[in-house]
Amino acid sequence: MDRISLLRRSRGAVVSAALLAFFFAHCPMAQGAESDKIRWEAVDGAQVKIDEKVPLNWNVYQPSKKDRKKYGMLVLVLLGRRYIAFDTKAKLAYEVKLDDLQKDGDSFETGDLRETERQIPSIDWSLRDVGPEELIQFTLQDYGRRISVSLPHPPDLRAFY
Repeated sequence: MDRISLLRRSRGAVVSAALLAFFFAHCPMAQGAESDKIRWEAVDGAQVKIDEKVPLNWNVYQPSKKDRKKYGMLVLVLLGRRYIAFDTKAKLAYEVKLDDLQKDGDSFETGDLRETERQIPSIDWSLRDVGPEELIQFTLQDYGRRISVSLPHPPDLRAFY
């Protein structure tokens, strides 16, 4: 075997090894269960109302910037001592047990909460863009109350580029 063909083969082996390393570093199936975790961060400026009244204890969480591409339509809401996740695209609400939440500083981590056995019956879904925020309203049938969640839109900074 001459020297040129040996160099070509070794270069091909290096490229193949680099492609395999890239695949295993970025493939969700290769990463295992870590890729199924959702990191929830509190939403500044959000508002929650139950039948047009602000509850005593509430908070709103959305997936982190890293997870928004995959789970951007999910919202996690604390109402008193009850956590509810809802999917604004599918218009479904899900029960979240405290055991499902792993506290990590000011945020939480969970698995994917969209399981049929967790569904809470909900009706009268309404999603509207009301200026600087998105208003999501629905009625929880087990709770018998109308829930309203206002999520602020991120500022549009395209004019400054």
